[in-house]
Amino acid sequence: MCSLFRAKDMGIDLGTANTLIYLKGSGIIVNEPSVIATDERRKVTIAVGMEAKNMLGKAPKNISVVRPLQDGVISDFDKTAEMLRTFIQKALSSRKIRNFRVVVGVPSGVTEVEKRAVDQVVRGMGAGDVYILEEPMAAAIGAGLPVDGTTGCMIADIGGGTTDIAIIALGGIVASTSIRHAGDKLNEAIIQYMKKRHALLIGEHTAEELKINIGCACMDVDENGNEIIETMQARGRDIISGLPKTLEVTNKDMMIALQESMDIIVDGIKATIEKAPPEIAADIAEHGMMLSGGGGRIKNLDKLIKKRTDMDVTIAENAFEAVAVGTGMSLEDIEKLKVYAQSSSSRR
Repeated sequence: MCSLFRAKDMGIDLGTANTLIYLKGSGIIVNEPSVIATDERRKVTIAVGMEAKNMLGKAPKNISVVRPLQDGVISDFDKTAEMLRTFIQKALSSRKIRNFRVVVGVPSGVTEVEKRAVDQVVRGMGAGDVYILEEPMAAAIGAGLPVDGTTGCMIADIGGGTTDIAIIALGGIVASTSIRHAGDKLNEAIIQYMKKRHALLIGEHTAEELKINIGCACMDVDENGNEIIETMQARGRDIISGLPKTLEVTNKDMMIALQESMDIIVDGIKATIEKAPPEIAADIAEHGMMLSGGGGRIKNLDKLIKKRTDMDVTIAENAFEAVAVGTGMSLEDIEKLKVYAQSSSSRR
């Protein structure tokens, strides 16, 4: 049973691919895909989260299955509100609690209008104080980086819709880059590669499984210098015959499929460093950078970045949950949180 005390503080990672909710005293209690299914004839919501995601690509015409956030921003306000309402009710065990405090993580490239839209949705759920925190700042806090120190630290949070890269010092973002090229675009790249290279039409779910299981930024080699090959079965429809087909796909296929996307992310990291003052850039050169987000766990992405930038790269232990944890942790010091949130707004 959720107590009144715990319900007063909540952190939300409102992600394009997944929504995570962190509740003070309980940790992450909601981790669901950002998907909602609606019966358009009856105008009612029939599923949210994983249950709705399982309907993608399988629903009849009268059922609309959508992801109401695209490229890190709200594309369908009403459906985002309905989805978030369901998740918050789940987090609060359906209790009617008002005036709780909420921190929401949003991509660093969102506009003030988009921030107000998020604020409005959350307040509509009964929240009193709402703080909007940029995702790279939230991820850095959640990953344990010293964001308040004089030494600059750097993080790249690769989510579903956006890759948010930031250099942080003294509780503020010194330089940042937001690229609308992340997990969804990686899935798309795999779908296009399979279509062109193997004449196999696969769905987004299969592409995501390939990315997670054998996706890599560069190949591992054995002691003799030979590439270590990993394989996985991919099922789809043969474009030529139109019949179902199963194909064995390798990690090298995935590396080739993801190459352009990896280049875009690495270029974003370089561009962010170029924006930083020389002293901060020197700190980053000495201490390296951190990767977070689901995309940060793509095999050997850390090695590729090190090879291209000559920086040490570490992957956050809680890479997937870092933003949600950071939004929750930031509520422990409201005065600092106000500085973090103000720093995000002042750079507009």
